Amino acid sequence: MPDVPSGNAIVAQSGGPSAVINQSLVGVVDGLRGHRSIGTIYGARHGVRGMVKGDVVDLGAVDPQRLELVAATPSSALGSTRDKPDRAYCENIFATLKKLHVRYFFYIGGNDSSDTCRIVSELAGASGYDLRCFHVPKTVDNDLVMNDHTPGYPSAARYVATMFMGDNLDNRALPGIKINVVMGRHAGFLTAAAALMRLREDDGPHLVYLPERIFDVDRFVGDVERCMSRLGRCQIAVSEGIVDKDKQPIGATLIRTGQVDAHGNVQLSGSGALGDQLAELLKQKLTPAGGKPPRVRADTLGYAQRCWPDPSPVDSREAREAGRAAARAALAGELSGSVAVQRLRQEPYESGMKLVKLADVAAKTRHMPEEFMKGENNVSEAFLDYLRPLVGPMPSIGWL
Repeated sequence: MPDVPSGNAIVAQSGGPSAVINQSLVGVVDGLRGHRSIGTIYGARHGVRGMVKGDVVDLGAVDPQRLELVAATPSSALGSTRDKPDRAYCENIFATLKKLHVRYFFYIGGNDSSDTCRIVSELAGASGYDLRCFHVPKTVDNDLVMNDHTPGYPSAARYVATMFMGDNLDNRALPGIKINVVMGRHAGFLTAAAALMRLREDDGPHLVYLPERIFDVDRFVGDVERCMSRLGRCQIAVSEGIVDKDKQPIGATLIRTGQVDAHGNVQLSGSGALGDQLAELLKQKLTPAGGKPPRVRADTLGYAQRCWPDPSPVDSREAREAGRAAARAALAGELSGSVAVQRLRQEPYESGMKLVKLADVAAKTRHMPEEFMKGENNVSEAFLDYLRPLVGPMPSIGWL
């Protein structure tokens, strides 16, 4: 028999919401409900803040049909937080968990959330308190190491791909220069998804700029100028996290006076400054002497990328299974770990879940691999092959 202590469980959500994060929440409840060692299954409101304050709800008492509706609803049903707990903060979390007689802690989030799990697990171990800590992966940026991809990313990628598909048709009908800024502070996976629906040779995005590549302003202007000369239009995908040769974020430089989050990061997704500044740059550089400036427009996709209510079916299924896998690991006697999504087969696509060490995921960032990028302003066919099975059926279009 596995070593499974009797006690209560708690689950919480953190960081930016996603279209499928509630699938993981309900997956944890699915896996725990009815087990003889599990008492109350608490849900903490607003992540670690709710844990410190004792602001919790009894998830086990929620009607299963209602939970299914919650699972299919975008965003974080329990609320979220951007707090990045240090050791002192985690000591307060641990104190509340002991008061609630919690023996199982599940935290759904990104790499900082896995780090919180790691610290709380170490505190429990040092004090001799039997607390099992598990991280359930979530991030639209797809930047968790040890994962083939992360729950939340396929749905956000689906949104980005279809948005660029529609915007490309708009740009074709009324030609000009169009810049779309996409989420992705350090990893370019979401921006790269813009290229998925290029169905014709001249479809956009014609230029794709990722944070893994140095963004050179003069080269950018030249790229756009050549595209305009060739096609008479240019659709551009730009990651919010593009950096210059000194690795300084261009967007953060432009909006240095803007708000910062608890991690000290300038809130890039809440500002249209990067797109506006790039648009103004192109107007200045590409206007002929005494001539008319080119038609340039810019949009920042912003928070709509995270919770658009059209999730990838694959993403919904895998997010639920990630929560269940964490519960299974706990009830199998595991002490801690992070659930990682593994690609088992490409055709037909098949995935599985693996438990890895918290320290292998915590506070680490995954970047686009070299084989997923093509030159300085494009993505490779290898990346598109990687993405296609994840996003689900896509719209069809016709043309004359």
